[in-house]
Amino acid sequence: MSLRVLAVDDSRTIRDMLKLALTQAGFVPSLAEDGLHGLEVLGEMAPDAIITDINMPRMDGFGFIEAVRRLDGHRATPILVLTTESAPEMKARARSAGATGWIVKPFDPVKLVRALNMVAGPGGAQ
Repeated sequence: MSLRVLAVDDSRTIRDMLKLALTQAGFVPSLAEDGLHGLEVLGEMAPDAIITDINMPRMDGFGFIEAVRRLDGHRATPILVLTTESAPEMKARARSAGATGWIVKPFDPVKLVRALNMVAGPGGAQ
């Protein structure tokens, strides 16, 4: 079964890169341009994993993660943060909000796919 992945990022270029990488890996991607849009898309699907940026308009990644964790069906959905941020306090804040993992941009598609399989694939940390 193909993993369904919701990717949330305000950069069209990053969304396009994620769509390509996820599709090539056999995943089924859904895309959103910010946290609010991500919550809308989340209401229409049941992803096996979520990838989110931190710095976005309307609703940032921290707010998005917190909102997802308040939803009954998504308290345990793996959430990977994909961001240019690398400060330890940002990572700690994301973990506190409910993030599962952290990947710094620019990203290696192979490592991203490996991380998704580790947290959401068969035998992953769901």
